[in-house]
Amino acid sequence: MLPSPFPVPPFANECKTYAKNSFGASFQHPFVLALADGSLDPKLFRFYQIQDAKYLESFSDACAILSTKVTDPEDKLWLIDAARMALVVEGQLHIGYGKTLGYDAKTIAETEPTPNNLAYQNHMVSAAMKGTVLEGFSAIAPCPWLYIELGQHLLREKGSIPEDHPYASWLKMYSDPGFNDYMTHLLARLEKYANLSDQATRQRAKIVFQQSCNYEWMFWEQAWTLQNWPSR
Repeated sequence: MLPSPFPVPPFANECKTYAKNSFGASFQHPFVLALADGSLDPKLFRFYQIQDAKYLESFSDACAILSTKVTDPEDKLWLIDAARMALVVEGQLHIGYGKTLGYDAKTIAETEPTPNNLAYQNHMVSAAMKGTVLEGFSAIAPCPWLYIELGQHLLREKGSIPEDHPYASWLKMYSDPGFNDYMTHLLARLEKYANLSDQATRQRAKIVFQQSCNYEWMFWEQAWTLQNWPSR
């Protein structure tokens, strides 16, 4: 369990502790280690980036669905902004690498999600649509949380990111302290809805959080193995 670069309220800490093995596993995945040291095969990174763009469409959907279930206008606006940010801000990273690695919006649109990716997407959207608001927030929280902690952890480990690092843009994006504010607001809302929930709902939310952490590891794995459907 690494020190967090942003405040972690009590329920968020319970979730992370509950899912600590799943959460921590991503830090040691060979894809992540190769990405950090720059040795990752560009073919694998291209595969990952395209699948990530597909994933972010469903992350945006989950945020948008949650925005229809909350009644607090500030929470509604935050979720709408989060849905937009997933497509616009992170999309800029995909556009930049797309020029280098040879893919564009049409490539992304025509690419089928891998089994692991589709399962993760369905998990998030299902939690947002069928679960409580708390379960919806628990499903979306691990992705930005893990990426931000991972990015800043890698920056601490490396000290600085060389300009000639092949994945410098990715590392710089997720090590940017500006993301800490995003997580502070997300976890504050997770805490708010946890405080409004009974113990059974809180327990279900922790399970949902852990499942998302498992899917995060599986997302690295699908890129590392160039996962495809069995019939292909």
